[in-house]
Amino acid sequence: MPATRTLPTGEAADLIGLVRELAAKELAPRADEWEANEKFPRDVFRTFGRAGLLGLAYPEEYGGGGQPYEVYLQALEEIGAVWSSVGVGVSVHALSCFALAAYGTDEQRAEWLPGMLGGETLGAYCLSEPHAGSDPAAMRTRAVRDGDDYLLSGAKAWTTHGGYADFYTVMARTSEDRAHGVSCFLVPADTPGLSADPPERKMGLTGSATATMRFDEVRVPASRRIGAEGQGLPIALAGLDAGRLGIAAVATGLAQGALDHALRYAQQRETFGKPIIEHQGLAFVLADMAAAVDAARAVTLAAARRKDQGLPFGREAAVAKMVATDNAMKVTTDAVQVLGGYGYTRDFPVERYMREAKVMQIFEGTNQIQRLVISRALQKDNRGRITVASEEQSP
Repeated sequence: MPATRTLPTGEAADLIGLVRELAAKELAPRADEWEANEKFPRDVFRTFGRAGLLGLAYPEEYGGGGQPYEVYLQALEEIGAVWSSVGVGVSVHALSCFALAAYGTDEQRAEWLPGMLGGETLGAYCLSEPHAGSDPAAMRTRAVRDGDDYLLSGAKAWTTHGGYADFYTVMARTSEDRAHGVSCFLVPADTPGLSADPPERKMGLTGSATATMRFDEVRVPASRRIGAEGQGLPIALAGLDAGRLGIAAVATGLAQGALDHALRYAQQRETFGKPIIEHQGLAFVLADMAAAVDAARAVTLAAARRKDQGLPFGREAAVAKMVATDNAMKVTTDAVQVLGGYGYTRDFPVERYMREAKVMQIFEGTNQIQRLVISRALQKDNRGRITVASEEQSP
């Protein structure tokens, strides 16, 4: 029972139909096996890129899809419902392109962005460090000016696509100023001195490679610095607002997939002479699951529409990420319960969904950090006014 959607245009509806078809054809037959064998599906990203799905929310003039975030996130949902590792990968690739698209010069965008959005290259985002996961201002990776170049030294932890990406968007310290001492760099994967540790051995999302990246005096031309020197932390935090919506969408898709499997099972499995969905105790569990998925989708799309209208959406993105990922954890756990003993086996995918949901409460800012973001916004925001949004859509 795939999600029922209301989309802004017929073109958007056709696009979501294409994503659903590709997910069924390219992802569904492989997801269980590749996750079990911890294999990274690099070819899938090329397929999706050639179909125009890796740059949906970016401008058409640079090879993007020119779609509103409201549509892009629903495409992510469709992917996440079938194979969350790929959904997270598409979201991270979009995040890795954000700095260049939003803060790069016209010359930088014209030179690099079309290749990044076109599907042949895959990006990664290097912000977290082993000692500074939730506090990016405490990072120690350094970029020291050396003539027309910078020399980057340090380590970046939890890098999605680490060792497989073709380019890395890297935040590195250029001064001791905590708030204004970080800069952003676009680093090609084949740059000497850049290497990846073996992938982490994870509970879930095992089809997504996650590794620590090592920078050993990696020489990066100053022309590959994105934005002004010292602007990296604002760039990173702005990117995370958008990235959190991506993770919220994938988590919503994951929860939808778990609900779909549980519902099919409940309609087919019989006890005491009737399908288990007709037993009130079980039916109410499914009803709660459906409500949780709908709620996650609603808050995520509400935040996306604010972004599309050029309104502040940081608080709403934090709400969406927190609600969608907490709900995904609850829905996937309940899906295992609906299937009973079978849900605890690898013969059905719901146990995998449950393992995958856990990390979504952690990355792109833990849900404790989301609560901090929301509470701080409540202290200073004045949202009682009524705003008429511009029809212009932000990039």
